[in-house]
Amino acid sequence: MTMRKSAKIAVPLSALVLGAAAGTAHYLTNGTDTAAEADANTAATAAPAGVAQASMGDPDDPATWRLPIQAYMPTQSQAKLVTSTRDDLIDQCMDKAGYPAWKPAPDLPQVGGKTLTDWRYGIHDASLSAKRGYHPAADEQQAYDAAMEEGAVDESGAPDGAVRGCVTEVDGHVPAVQTEGIVQQISGESFAESHKDPVVVAAFAKWSACMKGKGYSYKAPMDANDDIRFADPHKVSQLEIETAEADIACRNEADVTRTWFEAESAIQRSKIAANLKEINAAAEATKQAVAKAKAA
Repeated sequence: MTMRKSAKIAVPLSALVLGAAAGTAHYLTNGTDTAAEADANTAATAAPAGVAQASMGDPDDPATWRLPIQAYMPTQSQAKLVTSTRDDLIDQCMDKAGYPAWKPAPDLPQVGGKTLTDWRYGIHDASLSAKRGYHPAADEQQAYDAAMEEGAVDESGAPDGAVRGCVTEVDGHVPAVQTEGIVQQISGESFAESHKDPVVVAAFAKWSACMKGKGYSYKAPMDANDDIRFADPHKVSQLEIETAEADIACRNEADVTRTWFEAESAIQRSKIAANLKEINAAAEATKQAVAKAKAA
């Protein structure tokens, strides 16, 4: 029997931030279909000759901001189209192979950040934090936990070899769409390097002083975010809520999120320019995968 059941896990905010920084995945895709995503779709499929710009949808909502590197990443709609097409083709292949009961593993419910920039720089939703501190919305966490508990168990009896054979066959027709290595690398490196940017360091210092004035001792915003006392995914204490509320107030006072976003955007544009040929090739690969999915 082929087992397709993920281990039960808890998803603390810190893990979600790292996940967002890494981009999209098959079973948990960050992002929603918006006008900004449509712009990204155009940029990615057109394989732009120049370096993409950063943009802000709603200046007050970091979830709507777009880093330059996102122009070269598959959008959620692209990933869903290709994945859905591939799942259908693999399902058809398995039917022909004599395993009509086999079904693709379902997607997991979204939890936490919904776009690459949502929670990338920490919490920003004051109303949510007033209820959940550094945790995602309760209904999202519950739905995710329930899905992980139930898992996705293949009871068709199909051997692994049959599944691998069908996956290989479909790969030849509709390749999987994914964020290419160079794009992932730039996304990760720019996030790490942005911590050391002088303007970001200054914003962190201002935030830290603000927090100290409220009775909290942290050097940088993510230190509060990753406080071990707030790590239990199923417990939100009053201390966590009060800390998160102070955190957001000090973030706003020090303009942390905007400063951090702008600094990382500049780093990304420099890295993109230095690797533009390879990055444009990644965008072209996405274009071709999407085209094949549409034609399948």
